[in-house]
This record gives sequence, structure tokens and C-alpha cells, in this order.
Amino acid sequence: MTRSSPQEVSLLLQAWRGGDQTALEKLVPLVYGELHRLAHFYMMRERADHTLQTTALVHEAYVRLTGADRIDWQDRTHFFAISANVMRRILVDWARSRGYQKRGGKAKRVSLDEALPVSPDCPIDLVGLNKALEDLEKFDSRKAGVVELRFFGGLTLDETAEVLQVSRDVVKRDWKLARNWLLCEMTEGGRDGS
Repeated sequence: MTRSSPQEVSLLLQAWRGGDQTALEKLVPLVYGELHRLAHFYMMRERADHTLQTTALVHEAYVRLTGADRIDWQDRTHFFAISANVMRRILVDWARSRGYQKRGGKAKRVSLDEALPVSPDCPIDLVGLNKALEDLEKFDSRKAGVVELRFFGGLTLDETAEVLQVSRDVVKRDWKLARNWLLCEMTEGGRDGS
């Protein structure tokens, strides 16, 4: 894996945004390892028999990211936040295409607790979580962004604060409130009674 500075990645992203395709060629080896780590983080939360592999998730995300010409790349952290969102959407689309039920199918419920040990024996109901996250986004997009960056993107409190341009304390508070709201929505006694 090639080591790079956040500034180098940010400069390459800006050059790519400006239409420099050679910048993209230089960028890929610098971010591939981190994208693979992020995809691995996602796949550890999936069922053990999931047919999509980590490398395939990275490659699908890469295809979608390179086809996204309207993204105003800010910096390295912004790139990985967008990448996390793309990977989440790929996995949700994959789950939907496989016919999993809205509220989990055979998936087990898991806690959104930060201290949750990730276990392949305890897959996440991505379709249900995605629906709850979309509902949260309708009335509080910042809290939904915090969940996406922290839970899905694996960003720290400080990195999340940087992306959202708020304080670390705001991120901590939003993270706690959003987790509680999502857990409520995903339980059987949720708002819609399902």
C-alpha cells in the first residue's frame, strides 16, 4: 500500500475534479488500501454466506465514484465519506436484489453501540437500517450524516466533525441521539408499528 499525505490526496482530488485524468491515475493507488479497509469493515458486518466479496465492493465503488462527475471533492476526508455512502448504497441495493425482507429477513438485530464487537455471525439488517436512516435524514440530515460517517464510514469523532464542519461535542451529541432514534425505529415498537 502506498503511503500518502492527506494534502497530497486532497490536491489530486482537486486536480481530478478539474478534469485532470492523470490525477485520477495517481490517486487510485494512494486511496485503494483505505477503500479496501473500509469495504472490509462493511463486509465484516454482513452474513457469513454473503456472495459479494470485499474486493468486488471496492471495485464497484470505484466504478461509481469515477462515474460521478458532479462531486465537488473537498479533501481526503470528504472523499472517504462519499466512498462510505457509495458502499452502503451498493450493499443495500445488493440486499434488495437478493429479495431480503424490509425488516431483516433472516438478519439478526444488532446494536448501533460504538463498542459493538463486529461479528460475522450477527449480520446487520442493512435494508431496515437504510430505511430508518433515510427517515432520519428527512428531518435531521446532520444526524443522519453523523451515523453514516461514524457507523458506515468508520470515521472518528474528529474526522466526522471535520467533514460536517461542526464541533466534536456536536458530533458526540448527534451520534448519541441518532443511535437512540434509529434503535427505536428498528425495533418492533417503532413509529410505524412494524
